[in-house]
Amino acid sequence: MDASRRDFVKAGSLFCGSALMNSSLLHAASSLKVPLGLQLYSVRDQLPKDYAGTLKQLGALGFKDVESAGYFKHSAGEAKAAIGAAGLNLVSAHYPMPMLRTKLEEIIAFSKEVGNGTIVCSSPELKDPAKLKNMTPEQRHHAFTLEDWHWNAENLNSIGEKVHAAGLNFGYHNHYTEFHTTDGKVPYDELMRLTDPAKVTMEMDCGWVVIGGGKPVEFLRKYANRITMLHVKDFKPIKITPGVGADGEPSPIELGGGGIIDYKPIFPEAAKAGNIKHVFVEQEAFTVPPMESLKKDADYMHSLGVA
Repeated sequence: MDASRRDFVKAGSLFCGSALMNSSLLHAASSLKVPLGLQLYSVRDQLPKDYAGTLKQLGALGFKDVESAGYFKHSAGEAKAAIGAAGLNLVSAHYPMPMLRTKLEEIIAFSKEVGNGTIVCSSPELKDPAKLKNMTPEQRHHAFTLEDWHWNAENLNSIGEKVHAAGLNFGYHNHYTEFHTTDGKVPYDELMRLTDPAKVTMEMDCGWVVIGGGKPVEFLRKYANRITMLHVKDFKPIKITPGVGADGEPSPIELGGGGIIDYKPIFPEAAKAGNIKHVFVEQEAFTVPPMESLKKDADYMHSLGVA
């Protein structure tokens, strides 16, 4: 066989291998058959101005599930009616740890009335918040000690028990500090070790995992039975050190817009885990008008066959 023909055959083999790999990835991703969801924090500026109208715009973009981050002074009945009229399904709602510790009965009652089945702790709390007063912004990024994380785990178990007793589900949503190595340990691992799987499920925010210096695929493999929901977001390129996190403040970007996170291996792993019930896009800032931005996100998710 002459050189040119050998090169042609070699190139053809590489092309076929690449095509098969891409096809395999897409097939695996498409097996993650869940409705397209949106964390409503993405439209926190639009909802107070036109609650019902904004929700209808989201439904028109193809979103099916939504996760609340506040109801903007609407009653449970008003919120439920507006969400239903938009053709959306309220799956879960976010509340920070201080609210969950002090207003849990009120939150549970509202959740039942509005039709929300899952309460999620959106962010942890320092055992002694007063210590933040004398810290620089950089120090605050690493303010949590293992004692703080163990205290949060205790609270998650206690809250989870009460939420489950009320007939609802309870989960925890991570940010990036959970992946900053602390006293030789990864706090996210500690939360997994110390929380009761029967009381606390996990909503893994893939974007913040990466910003924190972790790898979503590894955690999906390690905790396949614990993670039942995902948050999907992306950021502009930034230097990230494993176990330490991003060097500087990350800037959000639309999905598929040249960010740092490749979801092609993440979605197949999520599908393989078999426990992912909901996937929520979360666009924390926009590079284009909001609905145009969210359309880009929706199109990207549909292109991977995830929803």
